Amino acid sequence: MKQNWTKEEKEDHWTLSSEELKLLDNKKDKNRLVFSLMLKFFQYMGRFPTTEDNIPFKIIAYVSNQAGTVGITFFGHNFDGRTVRRNSDEIRDFLGIRSNTLKDSDDLIKWLVEKILPEENDSIENLRSLCYDRLRELKIEPFSLERLDRDIRSAVNQFEGKLFENIHSRLAEKSKRLLDRLVEEEIEEDLDIIKLRDLKKNSGGVNLKSILAELEKLNCIQEIDIPKELACNISYRRLRGYFIRAATEPPNEIRAHKAPVRYSLLAIYCHMRKSRIIDELIELLIQLIHRIRNKAEKYVEKELITDAKKKVSGKPEILYRMSKSSVEYPKGVVDEVIFPTVGEKTLRDIVKEYETRGDYNKCVYGKMRLSYSHHYRRMLSPILNALDFRSNNSEYQPVIEALHVMRKYVDSRFVYYPCDADVPIEGVMKDSSWRDFVSPGKDDDVSGRINRTNYEIAVLTALRDRLRCKEIWVEGADRYRNPDEDLPADFEEKREEYYEALNKPLDADEFVFSLKKSMREHLNKLDRNMPANKKVKILKKNGGWISLSPLKKQNEPKNINLLKQEILHQWPSTTLLDILKETNYRVGFCSLFESAATRLHLGQETLAKRLLLVLYAYGTNAGLKRVSSGNPEMNHHELRYIRRRFINEFHVRNAIIKVVNAIFDTRQDYVWGEATTACACDSIKFGAWDQNLMTEWHIRYRGPGIMIYWHVEKNSVCIYSQLKRCSSSEVAAMIRGILNHETDMEVDAGYVDTHGQSEIGFAFSHLLNFDLLPRLKGIHRQKLVRPDYDEEYSNLNLILRGVVNWDLIIQQYDLIIKYTTALRLGTAEPEAILRRFTRDNIRHPAYKALLELGKVIKTIFLCRYLNSEDLRREIHEGLNVIENWNGTNGFIFYGRSGEISTNRSEEQELSMLCLHLLQLCLVYINTLMIQALLAKPEWKNKFTNEDRRALCPLIYEHINPYGLFPLDMETRLDIEEKAA
Repeated sequence: MKQNWTKEEKEDHWTLSSEELKLLDNKKDKNRLVFSLMLKFFQYMGRFPTTEDNIPFKIIAYVSNQAGTVGITFFGHNFDGRTVRRNSDEIRDFLGIRSNTLKDSDDLIKWLVEKILPEENDSIENLRSLCYDRLRELKIEPFSLERLDRDIRSAVNQFEGKLFENIHSRLAEKSKRLLDRLVEEEIEEDLDIIKLRDLKKNSGGVNLKSILAELEKLNCIQEIDIPKELACNISYRRLRGYFIRAATEPPNEIRAHKAPVRYSLLAIYCHMRKSRIIDELIELLIQLIHRIRNKAEKYVEKELITDAKKKVSGKPEILYRMSKSSVEYPKGVVDEVIFPTVGEKTLRDIVKEYETRGDYNKCVYGKMRLSYSHHYRRMLSPILNALDFRSNNSEYQPVIEALHVMRKYVDSRFVYYPCDADVPIEGVMKDSSWRDFVSPGKDDDVSGRINRTNYEIAVLTALRDRLRCKEIWVEGADRYRNPDEDLPADFEEKREEYYEALNKPLDADEFVFSLKKSMREHLNKLDRNMPANKKVKILKKNGGWISLSPLKKQNEPKNINLLKQEILHQWPSTTLLDILKETNYRVGFCSLFESAATRLHLGQETLAKRLLLVLYAYGTNAGLKRVSSGNPEMNHHELRYIRRRFINEFHVRNAIIKVVNAIFDTRQDYVWGEATTACACDSIKFGAWDQNLMTEWHIRYRGPGIMIYWHVEKNSVCIYSQLKRCSSSEVAAMIRGILNHETDMEVDAGYVDTHGQSEIGFAFSHLLNFDLLPRLKGIHRQKLVRPDYDEEYSNLNLILRGVVNWDLIIQQYDLIIKYTTALRLGTAEPEAILRRFTRDNIRHPAYKALLELGKVIKTIFLCRYLNSEDLRREIHEGLNVIENWNGTNGFIFYGRSGEISTNRSEEQELSMLCLHLLQLCLVYINTLMIQALLAKPEWKNKFTNEDRRALCPLIYEHINPYGLFPLDMETRLDIEEKAA
């Protein structure tokens, strides 16, 4: 149970009613308090407490005050005594709770099988919580913990048995034979046959070889012919669990399963892997088309620079000498008159210079044609045969038709398409330079005809642009699926419910009216305050220039350094392994790591030790071999087994959530202040191997790598992290973290830098009810917009540009709410939705409306930002916190010079998550240490409010991350003893 409760939560869940107070009339002293706590605990949790630690101290004090037992201690009570049993019977009678029976156990199992397990794939702990809620709803006394867990495992076995039998019965015999071939032992004759291990491999770098390899894997899965309706009634979370199980088991273990289990696991794996392979193929195709053009441009630019250096100098003088010789000897022979005067080589250089001076686009297209026809064209036929491109927009149907034409003539040897071929041009090539490239013929025989190779390059370029904004989608893909599937299918039926969830009015005019009112208020306030605002000036430079004075630097309080020294003195050279181990003892996050297998033979202590060592190995990037070398009692293969069977993205994320909530529960308000509702969002680049789709070259930081995007609240607790490519949207990453963090923190504001904001980001942040608060690097270039044409703001005229198109917002109001609901419900990833709203798709009506809404919200923010130095300082301090978090990454993630040395995206993400978990454990233990020291009288009286302002739990002067890694499970950190 959580430790920190708000006043409203305590009133809702722990207040004794008048009828409940009457039950206490015949109770005295300690039993009066025990009875009150047992009653309210049962009402909230659905079961009775088993130890005194089950109930937080603040709740004990709150209930004790109502029961009139202030001063009576609750600790040391025996929960197995007769008094507790008598109290339990009385509480059951009062609440109308009846004893459980064997039939109740059977009904609970049936309920789990039919209602819960098809939708959930959570841990035993979460299923247990759902069962307690169900029994409380039915007013049935909870089963014992052992019996409840037994029923849950029985329900899981029954559900999986029926599910696997159902899938097994749907598979054709041919499909079963091909699935068996995936896990058969290899022989020399089968070297060219794709096996399960080949399907597990991620795509390589952006090149033709990777595309052809992915196409082979896709063809292999398509040949197996998994039914589309295979998993239509199973939740994604459950499918994901079976997918991980199949991915972690070696082929010999899969072969040992019974037929229903074996075929079902392999079929589910192939079903989910297929959509991922299609996504990777599309990513490769998009990046490869871009690379063809990019390389051609670089080559042409290099050639132009080289030619510029080799230009023939003195051409006017050469022309003069040629002209003079020609006039003096008009009937002379060239090689006798002109060449002796100018020189044959010079004339040839002039001719070459003129002939190669052609149009830039023409040169680029020529180079693209050369590389495409000689190398990349080999990918065209396999891709057109493997992928089914579609579009819901009639405007882009010509591109789909062009793909059909290309498929029809893909194996043709003709240079030009036949005259009678219906080759679409309108809607495919909007740039006239492309048309000249596609139909370049000058001879009468080919004039106006379409060059096939050039046309293919033009169509692929158009395809790339439409795929990126999802106007063209691919059948069977996941990220590039039908964009209509990203939106909630039941929006029309639940429109009022969805509007209410977003706290937005159903009437678009009412929504616009409130925006206009807020916009005018903020513009008027800024306009009035500008003459007295000494920190902000609007200059006439460049037609309107915002001049903003920098914030004054704040000095670090002296007591902060003294506190750090005291921590170093009390807990010197504490190792990161001790930090991880101590956090697990107090929080118990290792219990969340459940095996992907069906049976477990390891002892809990041995399992916990190996789990901690694997998490440490990934979180520090030291590697399993280095960590196992410091623990002779276990070897590298044992740690690899733990990694494969127990540790995946979902388990580590659940552990992170548990540690985050533990930090929030542990914090003392008098030390850290009241709970915050804002977090800073920013990314940091990590070096990584580049033979994969995730790693990209970073233009600003240079070098190949990946980005990790963090969401960190003001006291250095990172509530969410995610892996992203260098070029992917930071706005989408910001929205994703705020919506999906799943911790106890309620986020209503996000601090970001310039890259984390956009007008689309401002629009969605307002619709999702949180403030987007950026620190804008180019603040001097920012402009405001007017609500209406006839409104004047005399002190702001220089930075006012344009007027809001309110009619467009009203027209598209329902559609933008629909997209916002999709973000809130998670029917699609934020990046998949925001991909539709880019400059490549500027004609989309919802995009235009969101841009107008974004201008409004950004104008309101700029008015607040320029008006309030406190807001500017708040944003700056928030982003400094995340800079400190980023600075600590290198201290913890020290192995292999901080470079992620793997090309598997799952391994990259696991390294990032383990780093996140390890750094959170450091914050958690430091929080306990700081609170323990500040509880001492000498520190309590010394520490000021200014000291608390600068207090940060993310310090590591007392930490030793290096050396050998022995882990003694018997020792503990003596935090309380040192504080006594």
